[in-house]
Amino acid sequence: MKILLASSELHPFSKSGGLADMVGALAKTLAAQGHQVGVVTPLYRGIQKKFPDIRRFDWHLDLPLGEGRVQGGVCVLEPADNLTIYFIDQPYFYDRDGLYTGAWSYEENAARFVFLSKAATNLARYLPWKPELVHVHDWQVGLVPLLIRDQAARDGWVNPPRTCLTIHNLAYQGNFPASYYALTNLPPAYYHPEGAESYAQLNCLKAALEFSDVLTTVSPRYAREITTELYGCGLDGVLRRRQRVLTGILNGVDYEEWNTLENGHLKHTYSFEELHGKAENKAALQREMNLPLASDIPLFASVTRLADQKGVDIQLAALQEMLAANIQFALLGSGDPAFESAYRELARRFPSKVSVHIGFSNGLSHRVEAGADFFLMPSRFEPCGLNQMYSQRYGTIPIVRRTGGLDDSVTDLTDNDERADGIKFGEYSARALAKAMRKALVLYENKELFALYQRNAMRADFSWERTAAEYVRVYEEALLAAP
Repeated sequence: MKILLASSELHPFSKSGGLADMVGALAKTLAAQGHQVGVVTPLYRGIQKKFPDIRRFDWHLDLPLGEGRVQGGVCVLEPADNLTIYFIDQPYFYDRDGLYTGAWSYEENAARFVFLSKAATNLARYLPWKPELVHVHDWQVGLVPLLIRDQAARDGWVNPPRTCLTIHNLAYQGNFPASYYALTNLPPAYYHPEGAESYAQLNCLKAALEFSDVLTTVSPRYAREITTELYGCGLDGVLRRRQRVLTGILNGVDYEEWNTLENGHLKHTYSFEELHGKAENKAALQREMNLPLASDIPLFASVTRLADQKGVDIQLAALQEMLAANIQFALLGSGDPAFESAYRELARRFPSKVSVHIGFSNGLSHRVEAGADFFLMPSRFEPCGLNQMYSQRYGTIPIVRRTGGLDDSVTDLTDNDERADGIKFGEYSARALAKAMRKALVLYENKELFALYQRNAMRADFSWERTAAEYVRVYEEALLAAP
C-alpha cells in the first residue's frame, strides 16, 4: 500500500509524549513490511542540525491562510527503505523553542497547525507516488480529511486518498474561536454542529471525526470509553454516531529500544530466563537516586507527566500512607508546578525512602523501569499508555487502574491466575491505590510467585508487527468502503 502519515511530532526528531513514539514506530514497521510510507511533520528548531542528512526537497509551498498567503519549503530524509520523512520548513511557525508552547503560549497555534494540515494535503495531492491513504494523528492535522474532501468536491481532485484518524487523547481537541475558521479558507457550509463546529468554536479534532473515512484510537477499551459521556469530552455523541467505523488498536512497543539485553542505558543485562541482572540494576538505581542500598526493600517507581490525568494526586495521598511501611519510591517526571513542589516536599520529609528527579532523561527512564520492583500508573484515564508495557518487558510489575489501555495490556490475578503480570484496581481513590500497593507487598514476600509475575510480564508481546497488521486491516477497509 501507499500510505502518507501526518503528525505534529515524530520520534526521534521531535517529541512531547507517546504520540511521537507511536507514529515513528508505526511508520518504520509499515515500511519494513513492504508498504511505501511517507510522514509529514514540521521542521522544528534543531532538527536539521541534529540530523545533517536531511536535505532540501524540490517543493515550494505557497498556501492561502485566511486573508493572506504563507510560503514554506519541504526537506526530506529517507531513514530506511520505503520510508520518506517530509519536514515542513516554515521558520516563523516552527523554528521555536518548543513544539506547542515555549517561554510563552504560542497564540499562533491555530495558524501553525492549519498550515501544517494544508501542507500535508498539498503533498497528499501532488506527490508523484500518489498516496492511497492519509493517516492523520490528533487535532494538529485534524483538518486534513476535510481539506481533502473539499478539494475533491470543488477542485477536481480525481481519486483522492482515503483518510484514517487516530485519536491519541480525546481531551486535546484544538479548540479555537469561531473567527479562526477563516484560516481554513473553507466554505461556511462545513462550519456547523455536524461539521467543524463544536459549541460555537472551531474544533479541529471534531472536523477529523466527522470527515475521516475510518477512525481509530490507541486501545480497545478507550474506543468504548470515549463513546460515553464520562470519557467523551463533549464529543461522545459524534463518536456514537460514527461508532461503526471506530476501532481500538493497542499501541505497540519498539523492542529494539526497550529491551534488557542490548541496551546502552542499562549497566546489567538480564532476561526472563535469567533475572539476576535485574537485582544489579536495582542496586545501581538506588545508588543513582541516592536511596539506601537494600535488596530486600520493595522499590516502587513512577515515570510520568505530573498532571491530573496521570493520577499523581491519588499517588501522593497513597504514598503518605504507605511510606509508613518499609518501602522506597523513585519518581522521574515534570509538569504542574504544584505537583512538582508536593513531590519535592515528600522527598524532603522521607529522604531515606523517596527520591524525586524533576525533569526528563531518556537514559534514566530506562534505568528506573529496569531497577524498580513495581511501577505505579494510577491514571484517571489513559488512552493507551506505554510505560506499563515498558515495565513489563523490564520485569517490573505494573500497578494500574482499570482504564483504557492499562486494562487492555495488564493481566491481574483475577483476570487470569496463570498469566498474571500486574496488579489492577478500579476506584479512582488513594484508598484503592494504597490497597493495591499492599497487595504488592504481599506479592513481594512470596519470591516464587513474584518471579512468576516477572517472567509473565517479560513474555508479554506488544510488538509493532502485530499492531501494524491491525492498522493495515483498517486501511484496507477504508479503501474498500464506498465513498
